[in-house]
Amino acid sequence: MTGRRSIFEEVGADAKRAAPAGGGLIDAGRGGDRRAVRIWLALLFGLLVAMIAVGGLTRLTDSGLSITEWRPVSGALPPLNAADWEAEFAKYQASPEYRLQNSRMSLEEFKSIYWWEWGHRQLGRLIGLVWAAGFVFLWASRRIPAGWTGRLLGLGLLGGLQGAIGWWMVSSGLTGRMVDVASYRLAIHLGIAFVILGLIAWYALSLARRESDLLQARRLREARLVRLATGLMHLVFLQILFGALVAGIDAGRAFPTWPLMGESFFPADAFYLPAGGPAVLAFFENPGLVQFVHRMTGYLVFAFGLHVWLRARRSAHPATRGAFALAAAVLVVQVVLGIVTVVHAAPLTLALIHQLGAIALWVAVIRARHRALYPVAASIRSGR
Repeated sequence: MTGRRSIFEEVGADAKRAAPAGGGLIDAGRGGDRRAVRIWLALLFGLLVAMIAVGGLTRLTDSGLSITEWRPVSGALPPLNAADWEAEFAKYQASPEYRLQNSRMSLEEFKSIYWWEWGHRQLGRLIGLVWAAGFVFLWASRRIPAGWTGRLLGLGLLGGLQGAIGWWMVSSGLTGRMVDVASYRLAIHLGIAFVILGLIAWYALSLARRESDLLQARRLREARLVRLATGLMHLVFLQILFGALVAGIDAGRAFPTWPLMGESFFPADAFYLPAGGPAVLAFFENPGLVQFVHRMTGYLVFAFGLHVWLRARRSAHPATRGAFALAAAVLVVQVVLGIVTVVHAAPLTLALIHQLGAIALWVAVIRARHRALYPVAASIRSGR
C-alpha cells in the first residue's frame, strides 16, 4: 500500500519515476527496431516515387508497349547485340501500335522508347528485391516490432499483384482494338501504386512513435476531423484515378482552354466514340468527357479540402493544425499546376510535375489524417 500523499505534492515527479524504461507495459517485451523498419520503408517510399514518375514518363512518351512480352526474370537483361535488337524490334513491329501509328519508326527510334519501358520494369524488379531483402533481414534479426509482420508482408504481396496488373495493362494494347493501353487498366495500375505509397507513409508515421504513445494519443483524437480527413483522402484518390484516365488517352491535350472547354462549359461531342460501342465507354475513351470529369472532380476536391482546412483550424493541437494547413497549401499548388498544364496542352515537363504534385498531395492528406487520429500533444509547460 502507498503512504499518505500531501495535496500539495507534485504527482508528476513520482509518475516519471514509476514509468518503466521501455515506455510502459504496453511496450514491454515487444522488441523490434522501429527506426530500422522506418529506414527500410523510407527507401521503399523513395523508390516507389521514382517508379511512379518513370511510369508517367513511359506513358507520356508512348513507350509502354515497346516490350511485348512479360518475362519477370529473363526480361531483366536488355538486348545485348544487334541480333537481339532486331528480334525485339520485330516483335514490336507485329503490334497494333506499330502498324497503325508508328509504321515509319526506325530501329534507333525504337531503342529510345524501349529503354523507357525497360527502365520502368527494371525499377519494379529493384523495388521487389529491396522489399524482399529488407523484410527477410528484419524478420530474421527480430527487428520487426510485434504486430507489424503481417502489415509489412502485405506490402510485398501488393507489390507482386502490382506487377501482374502491370502486364494485364500492357496486354490490353496488344489485342488490336486500340493502339494504347486501356485507360481503366492504367487507372487500376496507378491506383494500386498510390495505395502502396499511402500504406508506406502511414506505417512510417506510426512507427515514428511508440505504441504506448499512439494508444494514448488515440484517446485525444478528434472524431469529426478524422471523418472529414477520411473523406478528403477518398476524394483525392478518386481524382488520381481520373488523372490516370486523362493520361491514358492523352485527354489533357484535348481542350487547352480554361475555365471553358473550348467555347462551352461542357465539351462538344462528349459521348462520341470513333470505334463505336456503348455510351458508357465515353467516360473512359472520349478525351473531352474524361477531361471534363477530371476538372469537375478537381473543383470538388478543392472546395472540400478548403472546408476541411477551415475545420482543422479549430483543433486544439498545433501539430494537427499545421498538418492540415500544409495539405491545403499543397492542394492549392496542385490545382494551379493542373490549370497551367491544361492551358499549355500538357507538355511532358508540366505533366510530370503535376503527377509529382499528386504524390505530394496524397501524402500530405494522409499525414494530416494521421495527426487527427493520433494528435501530438502540445506541452503546456513549454508554452507550445
